[in-house]
Amino acid sequence: MTTLVDSHCHLDRLDLAPWDGRLEGALDAAAEQGVGYFLCVSIDLEHYPNLLAMAKKDPRIAVSVGVHPNEQEGQNPNADELIALAAEPQVVAIGETGLDYFRCKEGEEGGLEWQRERFRQHIAAAKSTGKPLIIHMRDATEDTLRILREEGADDVGGVMHCFVEDWEVAKRALDLNFDISFSGIITFNSAKALKEVAQKMPAERMLVETDAPYLAPVPHRGKPNYPAYVRHVAECIAQLRNSQWEAIAEQTTENFFCRFPTASRP
Repeated sequence: MTTLVDSHCHLDRLDLAPWDGRLEGALDAAAEQGVGYFLCVSIDLEHYPNLLAMAKKDPRIAVSVGVHPNEQEGQNPNADELIALAAEPQVVAIGETGLDYFRCKEGEEGGLEWQRERFRQHIAAAKSTGKPLIIHMRDATEDTLRILREEGADDVGGVMHCFVEDWEVAKRALDLNFDISFSGIITFNSAKALKEVAQKMPAERMLVETDAPYLAPVPHRGKPNYPAYVRHVAECIAQLRNSQWEAIAEQTTENFFCRFPTASRP
């Protein structure tokens, strides 16, 4: 059966009630839809040990290490701390990191320099470890791309997670050695500019993701999201590109293991 990779999900945050609290139930449901590998992405260090334990238990799961740009309450690591945590073989990426000016405003007390400095620390860790970056970018396009360029992030590259920008921004990200990852947003009728990006993308630079439990695709929009639903993303992209979903699955899976070379193929 064709195997998809959910290149960005938060398995520790899924609503597992349909499977009596068993993560294996959600992963088995994904397997029935052809989804065989999962990158469980860190958003804080307080929950990172749980992610790592998941990956050590199940070879279908890889993890990242990092602190989301919106997280302000927990540990704020420097590059050396991230480098040490990333030494675990199950860690295939640094992030998610980046900039988010939607929830955190520049005009707030102290501004957002703390967010930009945290971003730089993650880039430094990625360059030191050789592990790609997972980038979160919301309402901060120019500063995100500028810092990636200033810090030489193209040396290690990575993924623009849950990409929602237009083709011009996509080209700039590609030029910086960052692949484009499409989430369930691609299935929304309102995502016209994003659909154009999916049509124009070089096939070898695309990934698919759910961001589960967030951003469920059509026909599950507004409900909890699960890794199984990444197939809807692949099917939508296939339709936009006049292709078959199996071809999109094969290509994006190959792209994932090329971008994250330390991930172990199942």
